[in-house]
Amino acid sequence: MLQNFGYHLKGAKGEIHPKEIQKLLVGLEGRPEENLITRLTLRSMKQAKYATECLGHFGLACKEYCHFTSPIRRYPDLQIHRILKDEIRGRLNDKKIAHYEAILDGVAQQCSKLERRADEAERETEKLKKAEYMEDKIGQCFEGVISGVTGWGLYVELPNTVEGLVHISKMEGDYFIYDAAHYELVGQTTGKKYCLGETVTVQVDQVDTILKTIDFVLAQ
Repeated sequence: MLQNFGYHLKGAKGEIHPKEIQKLLVGLEGRPEENLITRLTLRSMKQAKYATECLGHFGLACKEYCHFTSPIRRYPDLQIHRILKDEIRGRLNDKKIAHYEAILDGVAQQCSKLERRADEAERETEKLKKAEYMEDKIGQCFEGVISGVTGWGLYVELPNTVEGLVHISKMEGDYFIYDAAHYELVGQTTGKKYCLGETVTVQVDQVDTILKTIDFVLAQ
């Protein structure tokens, strides 16, 4: 997908150093494709989770780190604040260490679980509001970027971050086949290709606020 925009990462597939990701994201700042590539980069990474074992941080390229916010926004922040205060004030004795060792695995699992639930609620709310926003724009045309290619069609993202599906059954002019190796839909007769990162013009076809979905068709 990056090659469609003219970007390249050093390193073999699956062995890219996090600093290469950092350099890419810095180089994207202010460019039209910044939002799309940044979010697709995040989607390609494993979901973060809280744990007592220090496994490092891929994005920061750090073997050891401590992350928290101030003022406190979440329970994980509060837990880290407590531990740091105990260390700074000389209270992190054997009894306290035993206490933390007994509870922190459970705390980490619970925090990870609840944060995923909160993230899912946030995503569903955003989808609903975007669907409501597009409800009165049926028939209008917009320029967007192909943000996803699947066997059932193309996902197109507009500059305002609204994303909709061009279903393969509504792609006229050819029978399109999904090329999973290259993330492309290819016309069986014409050879016409639609790939990640390509700019297309779409028309709003229908919106379902119950299912929180937006359907596009390719503008002729």
